[in-house]
Amino acid sequence: MKYFVTGATGFIGSYLARQLAKDGHDVRALARVPERAAALTKHGIEIFQGDITDKESMRGAMSAVDGVFHVAGWYQLGGRDKRAAWDVNVEGTRNVLELAAELGIPKTVYTSSLAVFSDTHGKVVDESYRYDGPHLSEYDRTKWVAHYEVAEPMMQAGLPMVIVQPGLVYGPGDAFLFHDMLVQYLHGRLLAAPRNTAYCWGHVADTARGHVLAMENGAPGETYIIAGPPHSIVEVLALAELITGIPRPRLTLDPWMLRAGAATVGLLESLIPIARAYSSEALRSMAGVTYLGSNAKAQKELGLEMRPLVQGLNETLDYEMQQ
Repeated sequence: MKYFVTGATGFIGSYLARQLAKDGHDVRALARVPERAAALTKHGIEIFQGDITDKESMRGAMSAVDGVFHVAGWYQLGGRDKRAAWDVNVEGTRNVLELAAELGIPKTVYTSSLAVFSDTHGKVVDESYRYDGPHLSEYDRTKWVAHYEVAEPMMQAGLPMVIVQPGLVYGPGDAFLFHDMLVQYLHGRLLAAPRNTAYCWGHVADTARGHVLAMENGAPGETYIIAGPPHSIVEVLALAELITGIPRPRLTLDPWMLRAGAATVGLLESLIPIARAYSSEALRSMAGVTYLGSNAKAQKELGLEMRPLVQGLNETLDYEMQQ
């Protein structure tokens, strides 16, 4: 089969592109800067220069493929310029899906997120759940718009597509906030952890495999949560201590403390530079919130399997310590 992948230079997309190539498929990967995708060519992946915000730049690469994986997205907490969030997450998604419809692509898999549900307040929800705001971050908001106002309507109008919703994705090569927290922990610089904050933890390789299963087994018109098992950050750090022997921070921060900090930082960050990890968005998004979803449907209908956190975290910690 011949597949077109957006976001192939990103965390999930790079694992997905390599997995497809390993499975024997022809893979076309979109890259704004082809040099950044040079490592993918070693796996036989063909690189096409283009940008999801420029619809026509994708037309040639998307023509005559058997399927499209739209994985590319904007993710950032605490950035000052948030225009790219809308351009990439909303308009970029619209461009990819409209082009898939125009070209008659047999099947598309679109990567949404559990973030469209925002804080589930301790509940583990399923695909039928819907939350309409307000949202904790611009990422959450723009992914919500892309999911409910772009992807779902096009799918309901007949576009042969499956939507997948990962949770927190971790593993070797991660460069986002959890990676930063893990590095601080390994160096003994993590002083505290947010109390009650919990996510569904999916190893990046399993998440990539979930995308492949959605293409192969997913029913067009359906949405599947492909997140991993739920754990709080405190639980994850306790497990990390058991694995490495490095003491975890014993201080935990109540949600009200983080919310108060977010309000204070919100007044300051327009005046002075604030590190993204301590931005009002980041603090608000860790203030006892839970982003929790059940992958029971994906297990039953796709054959999804997610490794236990102890296994995936062990692999990730080993990688980070080698680095």
